[in-house]
Amino acid sequence: MSAQTSTVGKRRFPLPSFGVQVLLGLVLGLVLGFVALQIGPVGEEGEPNWLAVTLQTIGGTFVSLLRTIVPPLIILAVISSIANLRNVTNAARLAWKTLLWFAVTALVSVAIAIGLGLLIRPGLNSAVDPGAVAEPSTTGSWLAFIESLVPANFLGLAADTSGSVTVGDDGSLSLDASTSLGFNVLQLIVIAIVLGIAAVKTGKAAEPFISFTESALQVVLKALWWVIRLAPIGTVGLLGNAVYSYGWNTIGALGKYTLTVYIGLALVLFVVYPVIARLNGLSPIKYFTGAWPAIQLAFVSRSSMGTMPVTQRVTEQNLGVPRYYSAFAVPFGATTKMDGCAAIYPAISAIFIAQFFPGISLGLTDYLLIVFVSVIGSAATAGTTGATVMLTLTLSTLGLPLEGVGLLLAVDPILDMGRTAVNVAGQALIPAIVAKREGILDLARYNAPRDASGFVPLDEETDEADRKDSEETAKVPAGTARE
Repeated sequence: MSAQTSTVGKRRFPLPSFGVQVLLGLVLGLVLGFVALQIGPVGEEGEPNWLAVTLQTIGGTFVSLLRTIVPPLIILAVISSIANLRNVTNAARLAWKTLLWFAVTALVSVAIAIGLGLLIRPGLNSAVDPGAVAEPSTTGSWLAFIESLVPANFLGLAADTSGSVTVGDDGSLSLDASTSLGFNVLQLIVIAIVLGIAAVKTGKAAEPFISFTESALQVVLKALWWVIRLAPIGTVGLLGNAVYSYGWNTIGALGKYTLTVYIGLALVLFVVYPVIARLNGLSPIKYFTGAWPAIQLAFVSRSSMGTMPVTQRVTEQNLGVPRYYSAFAVPFGATTKMDGCAAIYPAISAIFIAQFFPGISLGLTDYLLIVFVSVIGSAATAGTTGATVMLTLTLSTLGLPLEGVGLLLAVDPILDMGRTAVNVAGQALIPAIVAKREGILDLARYNAPRDASGFVPLDEETDEADRKDSEETAKVPAGTARE
């Protein structure tokens, strides 16, 4: 009896599910952000108060952790995804159909964005200060995009050196210089694609390399999952800092523009995607409940690559996509499937800038160019956060002033949350659509109820059975749907 009493006494209070934790982080972040806003700047130079600094540190640390793990994740995920298709009889068919559906949804998204831009006209009578006009530090162009595809080194690293020379009162010179290292995501993808194809073409001799890659990917995903578990804390910092930094004044000045972008994102997420699911015989409600854990994390983290492990998990475990196909489609989509960043955002932003600056008008050819850039240039947005490169690529293609980007940077973090959520929602939907049309979707799992964590319950025996079933299905030509 005493042993039982002791066991009951040590029972832990059950924690809320991960999704609930993130929602609580959103609420707490909003509250703390407004508190920091009320405290206001301190000191004569208007430095942020202690709460604002704390929120910024927490949010920045979470994003830095995500960025740190992205390079090995890209290399290993792309190599493994290509290797996973080596034994699939209909691999080429799955690949081109995935690309086709990526293009179809991008086309629909950019059409919605252009329609909203012409209907709402967000650039007219805007309260934004013209003094905010400034060229972005990073710009995109087709030539730069093509050049960036060629790796400068094996690791895709790029060094940025900046410095200044100061002349002292005695005539002496002092040099202040700093060098920072970054990585080019496009180059990492190219390197990984080459290595993956080379491994497949090498044959049996490359099996140890492929096995090592798949094993290393699981280790990296486990480490990334630990980082993702910090998302509720990171949410507090990111959202709190956004509220403090931008408040309602900045959002109010660009309120019409911000509202237009979010209307476009909402139409794609809550109308276009459900309609596509329904037209392919899939329940929109089951799609949303299945993909919600990934969509929610994407909104907070603002990183498609950082959300990728959760996206792949919901695609397989909730939506019933076979593992051999999702291992290719999800990493591929995380770098190229960008309906939010590459379609809705640059199209509305380009129309805003054209309407804001006097003497500029867009014709039919310009709108067709917006469509072309949105559908073809999505790879230019590859990265962890932001879509400035895609926007500047669109503006330079249309010949619009790049200085207009400075007008929109103030609300970019607010917009980036919605953009990334839409990106990830599409990255989960398209593999399910293609798998359904190819007859390889597990419909029983797609329609199964989710538990409190947001996932279809899966024990070890079921998981092992799914692995074997997935391997066997990969060797069978498409055509028969799994009931």
